[in-house]
Amino acid sequence: MISHSTKETREIAKEFLTKLASRKDGATVVGLFGDLGAGKTAFTQAIAKELGIKRKVNSPTFVIMKKYDLKHKDFKNLFHLDAYRLKNEKELLSLGWEEMISNPKNLVFIEWPENIKKAMPKKHHQIHISHLPCRNNAPVGTKEGHRQFKIKRV
Repeated sequence: MISHSTKETREIAKEFLTKLASRKDGATVVGLFGDLGAGKTAFTQAIAKELGIKRKVNSPTFVIMKKYDLKHKDFKNLFHLDAYRLKNEKELLSLGWEEMISNPKNLVFIEWPENIKKAMPKKHHQIHISHLPCRNNAPVGTKEGHRQFKIKRV
């Protein structure tokens, strides 16, 4: 899927959510892959908006994790984590990782999951976001550039 705008990214997020169902055996976990500025946080912001979160959703880069309460039929909490600064999977344990991923009412989005791949549940979703050149000749990687989304379940 290709996004040419924030509006189209929201549509991709909306479509992704319609196909997402809560699991019985643990949290629904989504790993967000992509270079700096690819749109991982923007995608999570679009998800949050679709889930009815009114407050601003910022990147959790410096705080590592943010939690949002939801009023959704399947999910009660949205967790947004950024593993960019984590040195290893053990650092997740102090954040309550085991409890977080064991609760079927949790929806967990993780930026930079490749930094904690051993801690990722065997069953999870992966979204790979990459920059594409855009029509107005803006360089690849700029805010104006288009994004390609590749979504798969592992």
